[in-house]
Amino acid sequence: MNRRLRRIVMVALTAAALTLTGCAAGAESPTPTATADASGSTVSGTLTVYAAASLSGAFDEIGAAFTEANPDVDVSGVYDGSSTLVTQLREGAPADVFASADEANMQKLEDAAVDPTLFASNTLVIAVPTGNPGGVETLADLADVTTVLCAPEVPCGAASATLLSNAGVAVEASSLEQNVTAVLTKVAAGEADAGLVYATDVIDRDDVEVIVPDGAGEVVNHYPIAALSEAQNPAAAEAFVAFVLSDEGQRILADFGFGAP
Repeated sequence: MNRRLRRIVMVALTAAALTLTGCAAGAESPTPTATADASGSTVSGTLTVYAAASLSGAFDEIGAAFTEANPDVDVSGVYDGSSTLVTQLREGAPADVFASADEANMQKLEDAAVDPTLFASNTLVIAVPTGNPGGVETLADLADVTTVLCAPEVPCGAASATLLSNAGVAVEASSLEQNVTAVLTKVAAGEADAGLVYATDVIDRDDVEVIVPDGAGEVVNHYPIAALSEAQNPAAAEAFVAFVLSDEGQRILADFGFGAP
């Protein structure tokens, strides 16, 4: 399957089940203080974005596009499981923006997150090594092969638990990983026969095969983003959030397989 067709298929699988929901309320947005430069940009300086591991590819591209529009801003992305990032932020890690793979972890930041807004959504698929050595076809098969899952406190782990529970399947995972990237890495390396990952994670991969399980469309992760109240660069943080929500940001996210909020 070529790159374009594969993306179209995954976008369709993800978007078909997704619904538009509201967003959480937070503190009043900060007022930009930077002055405009010759390019017309009103922001400058360093911007640190903490984002869920599943967003790494899309946010790298969004960061590049944002920098092209704002050449005086240096964007740095930090990617990991949302729960891990929340722990780091609550312990004082310096960041300007946080994008979570679920609403529950964003809510843990309480007033530290300024007006969280939903910007994307995702669903789960079964990933197996190329050739499918375990012969996996359904969720039920995961109980009989070596399966790796995200830890339950991680958004992909919570979604996996819901998906498996809905299907009446009990899986004893060979390992519980702190982010979805680690799950996919183990599957691709042949260290597991299967794993549950996001649909966006397997686009353009030729080292894994994908099975869309029954019920996947009923378990949807909605992704919120927010500038942080303790941001070192509040003007750039506000501008970056706006860019993610813009037509250009949404186009990039859709190209990586993410659905509407």
